Amino acid sequence: MPVFRHLLSLEGMGRPQIEAFFTRAAEFEAGGPHKAPLAGRLVANLFFEPSTRTRSSFEAAAKALGADVLNWTVAGSSASKGETLLDTVRNIAALGPFAIIIRHQASGAAAFAAANVPCSVINAGDGRHEHPSQGLLDTYTLWRRWKTFQNRRVLVVGDVLHSRVVRSNLHALKALGAQVALCGPRSLVHDGWAALGAQVDTDLDRSLEGVDAVMVLRVQRERMADAFFASEREYHQRWGLSAERAARLKPDAVVMHPGPVNRGVEIAPEVADGPRSLILEQVRNGVFVRMAILESVK
Repeated sequence: MPVFRHLLSLEGMGRPQIEAFFTRAAEFEAGGPHKAPLAGRLVANLFFEPSTRTRSSFEAAAKALGADVLNWTVAGSSASKGETLLDTVRNIAALGPFAIIIRHQASGAAAFAAANVPCSVINAGDGRHEHPSQGLLDTYTLWRRWKTFQNRRVLVVGDVLHSRVVRSNLHALKALGAQVALCGPRSLVHDGWAALGAQVDTDLDRSLEGVDAVMVLRVQRERMADAFFASEREYHQRWGLSAERAARLKPDAVVMHPGPVNRGVEIAPEVADGPRSLILEQVRNGVFVRMAILESVK
């Protein structure tokens, strides 16, 4: 396993490092012994934004490794009284955790925390920047099926503009050798992504041709002060993964979503719950991948 001081981003991480996470996660999934390597240590979850899957998954992963977990949220904390990010992370670090897992609405918040505390920091999502553990668990879910990403084509569709998941997935998928395409409304998918190695299109029906996996992104309405598309109905008609579109995919193509799901907007309920869907498998795999992440930081 690679050893990291912090895990803030997947940018620049190579295939051997990524696959080392996969190998260790697979060992955890198989129930291999690990002798509670974090017994007697404290992991602090600092979530400045709401979370169901990520926070619960990190907590389950930490406890599976023998750690104690401190869960912190804005509600009921001094942050709700105006305490700064710097003061919050310093005060939590003073409690002695070996790692702080942080989610924050500002891009760069995790790196800022890492520069100001003595313990390890794991980025659980910072603004529009990255969500590295999600990128690893998504690609691990595909790796379990494919083992190799060569000649595989992955389409990411939806609200790319506001997504931190897409950047982490793009870095990981490109490092693993996959072809990556992005699709969505022009207001939410700009051509600048091509500089990072992704194909960009606004026509979903054209983009779906020949793909091996479709990663559907949530429409992040809470981040949209302006109108980025005419209506949710129009969005689903033009960029939603409907049952009809899913039926035209390759027989072995799979569908993913990082959650939470806006059913009937970016994805039809029958697709989210259908035989192609890996959504719940992603959630399950998140525990094993995050166990590997926690084990890797020192």
